[in-house]
Amino acid sequence: MKPVHILMVEDNEGDVLLTQLGLRDAKIAVDLAVVKDGVEAMEYLRREGRFEAAPRPDLVLLDLNLPRMDGREVLAEMKADPDLGKIPVVVLTSSLADEDVGCAYGLHASCYVVKPVGAREFEKIIHSINEFWLTVVKLPERA
Repeated sequence: MKPVHILMVEDNEGDVLLTQLGLRDAKIAVDLAVVKDGVEAMEYLRREGRFEAAPRPDLVLLDLNLPRMDGREVLAEMKADPDLGKIPVVVLTSSLADEDVGCAYGLHASCYVVKPVGAREFEKIIHSINEFWLTVVKLPERA
């Protein structure tokens, strides 16, 4: 079985590390790629420049508060593209704002998860995402 490819769009190195730790016990093989801002995310997804050989992700973990191009803009561009729009997007952010939740779902996010403050709780959230999205859900075939 080929590994599930996840693209994480996150500028906080601590959150990246906690995500890597949370995925280490995954029941299936996981290939995690990380980009640090929205511009890089779109280049990766469109396989442009240095990301020309990047695999199409099966799932995107997307922070909302990013440099250069925020997560809302990334989500809007992804969902406007017929191919990229099929990729499930888990918004993983620190924002509790109702307007951010509504905006994310309005832009067709697959789900909205608020990052917990503690490291142990963050790992539990990642484990839950792993269990649901990588074990329970049938993901679309990669293009």
